[in-house]
Amino acid sequence: MQSLLSLCAVQVTRHQTLACRALASLPRELYPALFQAAFMYGRTLVLQALVQTWPYPCLSFRQLLPKPKQLGWPERPRKESVQAVILALLAAPRRRPQLRVLDMTGFLDASCGQDPTTMSMWARSVAVARTCLSAQTQARAAQRLAKRRKLEPQAPVTNPVEVHTDLLVNRTSYSVLKEALQTSTCGPLRLRCRDLWAEELSGPSTVALLELLDPVCLRQVDLRFNNLGLSGLCTVVPHMAKFTHLLSLKLQYSNVDVRRLTAEAENSFQHFVSAIGQLRCLKELNMGSSRLSGRLHQLLSSLQGPLESLELPFCALLPGDLSYLAQSPHATHLKKLDLSGNKLSGDFLGPFQRLLREASASLLCLDVTECQLMDVHLVSTLPALRCCTHLRYLGLYGNPLASAGMKTLIEHSQTFRELQLVVYPVPVDCYKDLPWPPSSANLLEGTVDEEKLASVQAELQQLIRATQHQDVLWTMDIYGHSSFDYFSL
Repeated sequence: MQSLLSLCAVQVTRHQTLACRALASLPRELYPALFQAAFMYGRTLVLQALVQTWPYPCLSFRQLLPKPKQLGWPERPRKESVQAVILALLAAPRRRPQLRVLDMTGFLDASCGQDPTTMSMWARSVAVARTCLSAQTQARAAQRLAKRRKLEPQAPVTNPVEVHTDLLVNRTSYSVLKEALQTSTCGPLRLRCRDLWAEELSGPSTVALLELLDPVCLRQVDLRFNNLGLSGLCTVVPHMAKFTHLLSLKLQYSNVDVRRLTAEAENSFQHFVSAIGQLRCLKELNMGSSRLSGRLHQLLSSLQGPLESLELPFCALLPGDLSYLAQSPHATHLKKLDLSGNKLSGDFLGPFQRLLREASASLLCLDVTECQLMDVHLVSTLPALRCCTHLRYLGLYGNPLASAGMKTLIEHSQTFRELQLVVYPVPVDCYKDLPWPPSSANLLEGTVDEEKLASVQAELQQLIRATQHQDVLWTMDIYGHSSFDYFSL
């Protein structure tokens, strides 16, 4: 429920012209509440006036905006609000004398791509870049005008505003973002990147961007669909050593396969391992869809400290990889573990269970989607899984589990007092003519007996209610919920 102050701020900002006139006479303590109301309800005139007269050194979205789904507020802010804040930065510096940092980080809405009323991360990145370029153009125009009028030349910018943001870069936006990063080093708006997401960029283009980023501000690098291969990663990763606060590195879909390496490729792998080892603060690593069979020990033993988040989906892991991980220093520190798409049955089951026991004190998120786990494997794993008493998320989608296995899991779920979300598969006894054992494709494309599924779901929901743990979401929808980001754990 909104506070009385928030409700009053919502009413005040409804009358935008009057609210703008009144700002000069309002105490500075009201600015945060007015900004929150104006932003969430799209009061763009008030937003621009607030930014231009902001009475504090820092304006942070993360500190000021309500948390997602907080009662009383719109579910998502409108894109007009983001645009208004960005455009307000083009005001003359004297109109925002106190503001030194605009922090727009952490404003990632995973579903914004499907909602035309919101502003995507890509669009925000481009808008911020163009605003920085426009501010620099204005500053240069003012210098030229002063020179023509033989006025006292303006001093270089002494009170620039640092714009902290997360950037999503692809081939379409690469040029404008690169130019903005190049020119903002001495302009009135200084672009600072916290999390960099780069898609479908070449190795040289990625290196060129990394060279322009502030070595202190960068927290995460996410390179996806770049098809860099080992040789490309050997070119890119060494340039990350300068980032002293780099905590997260994601290299999914990088076209890495270490199973049958040539002598040259083996040298590239050793070079890559050495470069990863230079990242002193690394806490999260994602090597999704890299074929790492039998080489996990070499990769992870080079790191200078234990990881807290390890994502290895579809990495063709071997039992020896899981055994190493269970015995490694990383196991007891893991908060998030993603082993999706790796076989965990048969010879893999024992090492996997040992890994769970070692990680049990710290593990919060476990994703074992499409891991060929049947009822017998799940029941066998329950003693180890129940040791993970702090578990918040469990991903089981795409496994050939029957309704009996799901009922057993639900009956034992009271152990997980912090559990928030379980994504489970359509039970195999709800399919028509399913081959056995079924592949992931069979489970995805097979014909479901909708009547049987409805009956089974009713039984599962009744069992969930009996556990008196009804605040946990049990769902078969793998996409209809927010992911558990490492930095939010």
